[in-house]
Amino acid sequence: MDGSKTSGPQSASSSETLEILRARPVAERADAARNREKVLKAAARLFAEKGVEAVSMDTIAAEAGVGKGTLFRRFGDKSGLAVALLDRREQELQERILSGPPPLGPGAPAAERLAAFAAAYLDYLFAHLDLVRMSETASPGARYRIGAYRFWHRHVAILLTEARPGADAEALAHLMLAAVGGELANILKQEYGEPRARQAALDLAGSLASTSP
Repeated sequence: MDGSKTSGPQSASSSETLEILRARPVAERADAARNREKVLKAAARLFAEKGVEAVSMDTIAAEAGVGKGTLFRRFGDKSGLAVALLDRREQELQERILSGPPPLGPGAPAAERLAAFAAAYLDYLFAHLDLVRMSETASPGARYRIGAYRFWHRHVAILLTEARPGADAEALAHLMLAAVGGELANILKQEYGEPRARQAALDLAGSLASTSP
């Protein structure tokens, strides 16, 4: 991580930088692809019906009609399944950031894009809160090893570099994303309700993007 406060990511190459960070699909055999799709559909159905915590890997394997060994080799555990299920939703949001209409996509001032990102990310977060929590808390630091986090962080840092010249955009980007972590979002939702949790995160994003003291 660059510790300089004045040499943050440059907006001129933001699209190229973010495109590189996107997760690339890995080619796989047709039978492996079919099994993967069966597992993800079964997991999504069971999680929706019974809740993430109540569903075991054994139950998912049986529902999908695959061996337990196949399931564990491919996904490792439920957190691996959560990451895989979230991948498509993340790709959709990333595509809107890279080439969608402003203000989420290119073409709007940085402060407006940051506010639009915060709103869109909160929609994604609260729509899939249990899965996000599982993917981020499977082990210490798990959130920061997820490829999508690197994308979100770079995007926010690029926008903050433009909105607040001279600020430590890299560190501020981590702080903003900390406010929309799954575990904190769940606590805020339980204590204050989802609308208040959303508004607090939006207010923070607006404050970070502001050039006022």
